[in-house]
Amino acid sequence: MATMTHDTQARRRLGNGLLLAALSASSFGLAGALARGLMNAGWSPAAVVIVRVLLGALVLLPVAVVQLHGNWNLLRRNIPLLAGYGLLAVAGAQLSYFNAVAHMDVGVALLIEYTAPIAVIAWLWLRHAQKPGRITVLGSLIGIAGLILVLDLRSDVPTSWIGVLWALGAMVGAAAYFILSGSAGDAVPGTVLATSGLLVGGLGVLIAGLLGVVPLHATTDNVAFEGFTAQWWQPLLALGVVTAAVAYVTGIAATRLLGSRLASFAALTEVLAAILFAWALLGQAPHAIQLVGGALILLGVVVVRLGEPEQTPAEPTLSEPH
Repeated sequence: MATMTHDTQARRRLGNGLLLAALSASSFGLAGALARGLMNAGWSPAAVVIVRVLLGALVLLPVAVVQLHGNWNLLRRNIPLLAGYGLLAVAGAQLSYFNAVAHMDVGVALLIEYTAPIAVIAWLWLRHAQKPGRITVLGSLIGIAGLILVLDLRSDVPTSWIGVLWALGAMVGAAAYFILSGSAGDAVPGTVLATSGLLVGGLGVLIAGLLGVVPLHATTDNVAFEGFTAQWWQPLLALGVVTAAVAYVTGIAATRLLGSRLASFAALTEVLAAILFAWALLGQAPHAIQLVGGALILLGVVVVRLGEPEQTPAEPTLSEPH
């Protein structure tokens, strides 16, 4: 009876985690098409990021305050976690990515950033002695192969080593997102972690813009999408509520249910979601090879799941720091 109960709980945990991961990936995937529309209308990338993350923080703030129950000591005890999440997983990833695309093709920069699951596996192995099995390695290779096809990279794109370094910085930020989302366990509620990270990250990008690290400019011109035009505040509202508030909270919840390794691979479906949203909103139709790549990404996620060790619901996602 105890075994059946454990199996039922494990299946429910897996199912809920994958649903949350799919919602998070879809929400994050919408950001690219909305942001591209705003940038075509005259917004700088940094300005879009600042409004997106600070608006997301504003939406989540009342829920985070309720979850704290007046326990402000919880924030003080976890300042390193909250600061690291905001500066690495939010601000660092965003700033590094936009600096990367200033020096190289967007697809190449995105490919480098989305090697983050490999970094997550390496971190879990080196830091927490969670050595990946052969099946996990196979799933990793399948997922990365699918990602290459989805990005549909051209072989004649010149390589910028400055851009590569910035893209590697974005990869570190993306890996930090999964690792820090899981390492908090239940000590810091997910909404509190997301809100704090968005506030720190948004203020970090704002400071970087004021210092001239990234350009800051915006307009109130209408934003043109495929077949319709929106007022400037409408895509911004969607960016803040959907691609920031919803995306980060569901992503943290998914990571705590699935573990950093599986969650990082499930998030690869964000690339496929981004292509579909770009098709619908920007008229950028995916190629057949990209659809094949999307299928390989999903297959890679399934294979990685098969290579995951069984965990009981009471076990932490990651080992406690040594």
